[in-house]
Amino acid sequence: MKPAPFDYWRAETIAEAHAALAVEGADAAVIAGGQSLVPLLSMRMARPKLVVDIMHVAGLGGILVEDNAIRVGAAVRQAELLAWPELAERQPLLAQALPWVGHWQTRARGTVCGSIALADPSAELPLCLAALGGSVILSSRSGRRSVAAENFFTGLMSTARRDDELIEAVSFPCARAATGYAFGEFARRHGDFAIVACAAVATKTSIRLAVGGVADRPVICELDDADDAALDAFASGLDARDDLHATAEYRRVLVRRLGRQMIVEAQCRA
Repeated sequence: MKPAPFDYWRAETIAEAHAALAVEGADAAVIAGGQSLVPLLSMRMARPKLVVDIMHVAGLGGILVEDNAIRVGAAVRQAELLAWPELAERQPLLAQALPWVGHWQTRARGTVCGSIALADPSAELPLCLAALGGSVILSSRSGRRSVAAENFFTGLMSTARRDDELIEAVSFPCARAATGYAFGEFARRHGDFAIVACAAVATKTSIRLAVGGVADRPVICELDDADDAALDAFASGLDARDDLHATAEYRRVLVRRLGRQMIVEAQCRA
């Protein structure tokens, strides 16, 4: 199937992108790597009047460390972040998760912020952002604001981004001392979206487990210890879904098993 007709605008500055989004609003779509938007256009699941290309906007590239967080610009491709020499030291959870994101061909084109914008509940990067308590930097003609991950993801492929706003960057907190990180997922094939993915952040006294692929957005569980009963109660209470890949109960079983494995790995690294 071919996309529905649309106009294309290659923005050269952030101001030009803001202006296009301010005029067209919900009828505009932002494209960077195109690994999410192009298939949606081709299947006519997305029918924007205007596609705004931001890949050549100065200031949207680059990976910076500021305020003890990794700031990833909207034009940064997933492969670029994975190849960043400081990644494993600065944030080991991202270093573990990024090889699971699609395939090397899609990572070479897809952007980090594009995955966050799509907000697929089975995607690895939104899960990591939620697990780490990161944030999304949004900007428009009216200004710039930062939205915590827990407030940004509002539902199935739904976010708190307003129609006139651009995701300018995402911010992943850097690794903390005496803290362990672990990521794992179960999928039908490597590179597929996860049936269940788990990210654990553990210290000697606390455990934070984030689960993807189960509900309509990443789900966070704070545990005081590694008690199996607490993990079992969390898994049992998940609003899991049935689909062609797995039943809701199968997903809950995976959360118990994979979640336990990730918690143990994170605690060993703490």
